[in-house]
Parts: sequence; C-alpha cells; structure tokens
Amino acid sequence: MHVLRPITATDFDALKQIAIESGHGFTSLPVNDALLLDKIERAERSFAKNINQPQDESYLFVLEDSETGEVVGTTAIEAAVGLNVPLYHYHLGKTVHHSRTLNVYNTVDILSMCNDYTGCSEICTLFLREASRKGLTGRFLSRSRFLFMAQHSERFADTIIAEMRGVSDEHGHSPFWQWLEEHFFSIEFPQADHLVGLGDKVFISELMPKYPIYANLLSKKAQAVIGKVHDKTKPALKLLEKEGFEHRGYVDLFDAGPTVEAKLGNIRSVRESLVCPISIGELDYVDEQSSDTLAICNQGVSDFRATFTKHAHYNHAKHTLIISQEVAHALKLQQGDAARFFRL
Repeated sequence: MHVLRPITATDFDALKQIAIESGHGFTSLPVNDALLLDKIERAERSFAKNINQPQDESYLFVLEDSETGEVVGTTAIEAAVGLNVPLYHYHLGKTVHHSRTLNVYNTVDILSMCNDYTGCSEICTLFLREASRKGLTGRFLSRSRFLFMAQHSERFADTIIAEMRGVSDEHGHSPFWQWLEEHFFSIEFPQADHLVGLGDKVFISELMPKYPIYANLLSKKAQAVIGKVHDKTKPALKLLEKEGFEHRGYVDLFDAGPTVEAKLGNIRSVRESLVCPISIGELDYVDEQSSDTLAICNQGVSDFRATFTKHAHYNHAKHTLIISQEVAHALKLQQGDAARFFRL
C-alpha cells in the first residue's frame, strides 16, 4: 500500500535522492543540502500551524511504501506564492498594427513580464520515482493534493496554479532560453534554472528585458516551444486538464512552459469528494479487476494520511464508507471517524 503523509526530518536522504533523480528543470527540488533541509523545516512548521487563511506556508508530502518504508515520490502545495519572493511570468498577449492608409492589418503576439499570480496557491514538486510509475500511483500522487485542499480549504487561495516544465533537451538546454541568453544574459539555462531553485531571483529583475517582447522576433525554435510542455510532463498536464485546469497564456520566463490554473471549488477532485463516517470491517468480496479504486484521506493536518485502495466501499443508503482494518490503520482512523474520498 502507498501512503501519502507530511514530510519529516527523517526523510532528508530520500528527498535528496529524489532531487538528484528529478534532473534539470525541476527547480523546486535543488540538489542543495541546506535548501532541502530548509524545505523540510518549513513544511513541518506549516503543518503545525493553526490558521484560517493562506499565508507563506509550504505543505510538502512524501509517498511511502507501507511495506518497505521506502519513499517513492513527493508532491507539494505552496499556500500563497510571490509574497516574499516575487513570482514572475510572461503573459502571451496580442497587439495590433493597423494602417488604414496602407490597408495593412497585422496581429502580433507579445510576451509581457508580470506578477499576476501573486497570492495564488500553487501545486508543485510532483515527482514519482521510475520504479513506481505503474498502475494508478501517478494519478493518485497528483490528485491526492486535492484531498488535502478540499479538507482544509481555508488554508488556500481561491485560485490554484501549476507551473508545467517546458521544453528542453537531454542536456537541460531550452530553445526559449537560448534566445534570451544570446540577447540579454551570459549564463546557460541549467545555471539560471539552478539559481531559481536556490531562491536567487534578483538577476531576473536586473537582466530581463523590461518591455514586452515581440514573439515573432524570437528564433523559430524559441517560438515553437512557447506554451509547450516537456515530453515527460505531458501525462501530468493531461491529468490537470481533466481536473479542470486551463492555460490562460501565462508561461515560464526561462523555458516558456505553460502555467495552468483553476478555481479551487471547480477542481473535479474537490467537487466530487465526499466526507462521511467510516465503518471498519472486511468487505464481502473485492474484484481486483472491476471494483472501484477509491482515494481516501483522514481529516488531519500534521497527521494527514491518504491512500488509494479497492478495499473500500461507499454505502449510499447509509452514507458510510466501509474500509478494511489495514486501510484504517494506514490512515490512522478509528471506528466512527470521518474520512474524505473520491473515485480515482
């Protein structure tokens, strides 16, 4: 069984290994001991807080194999981005050049730097180790965040965003950044990417072009990747689109990957989740092929637990969720406690 839980200090080694495996472009997990320790400590403080509105919290979770104790993945939620360190994006808009005299009408795409998502909540740091990328594990890891957000909605903003990894090659070089580097910077993409991961974003305001960029002045390769995701990120994007996330023209400054957004109350997993009392007992019959798989969580914060299983059944008539003793133990639930769930 895979169980999602808040990260703790004892997970440092596993988190560092995941940071190494995640590779270029995964700026939220830099391979830096001090920063990784800081992320863990910040998450522990966030889970321990008693609050009723989003501030500068960071909720970092790990996915653990309950049999082996191995951490196989991570996922996180930033409660309110851009409050302490500015969050920059380009917004892809249009401008019109029109001359009635010459009978010329041209529409041109422009990229304008902005901080429009300041204060929004962000889902991020989604990574599943390769050996565990099978079955419904990846889908659960992505959607499990919405169980926590639905249960503790007061901790999050109304608008939720997700920054998707843009196009880069196997060496971590981005076609979009190569154009920016040639004209405005003297550092390569992996270095800029690394600086952002370290939280050093001063160079953005110092060196980024202050005026809108005409997209048609970029190289053809750079234009081609605006709003496009890395091949390895396509499954994650499809999952979010099914949840109701949409791309509204905002892209990353460095690799031009899309940022997608949704209103918290409109997210499918939030909307479809139910809260009801549990009843612990063995199910009469579980068909591993046809039975529904449910994603289930308890109602805790610092002791939050979530898992996915076929060994659970929702009784509509009694508005009760029947779960096995094993599932109850994994979720730290007792007879009569309430749980939140949705069909995975």
